[in-house]
Amino acid sequence: MRPRTAIGVFTLICAVLLAATQLSPGRSDDQAQLIARGKYLAIDIGGCHHCHTPRDQQGQFIQDKWLQGSELFMRPAFPIPGWTSISPGIAGLPNWTDEQAITFLTGGPAPDGTSANPPMPQYRFNRADAKAVVAYLRSLKPGPQPLGHAKSKPKQ
Repeated sequence: MRPRTAIGVFTLICAVLLAATQLSPGRSDDQAQLIARGKYLAIDIGGCHHCHTPRDQQGQFIQDKWLQGSELFMRPAFPIPGWTSISPGIAGLPNWTDEQAITFLTGGPAPDGTSANPPMPQYRFNRADAKAVVAYLRSLKPGPQPLGHAKSKPKQ
């Protein structure tokens, strides 16, 4: 191989490697920003952790079980049809596709065709925000309880 050709090949390889290293962090930065936005929407706006994360004896959230489902700390003062006393785990979104979760968060039904049971509000995020929430939830370690609607009866 001639020295000029070798330099050209070496330059081309370096350019390709440089381009590859520049593209990869950009994609992960975009994903990190999407997850951060989803966390903001799920935690600061939606307050998901208040019902979906168990608490310890002092009322502090158990960080190792973040959004992995919990018995609800509140009860209705009078019977409310469909009231759920257990919130399901939503960390990792087990058993849901991204599209099913986005549909649910934009006001549509759950995969089984039902709506959110009280006290869960029926969220109406726009598609981009719902996608960000899904990205955040997918980034979390799922718990032992799969996502679904807990259909328990209110305690009397």
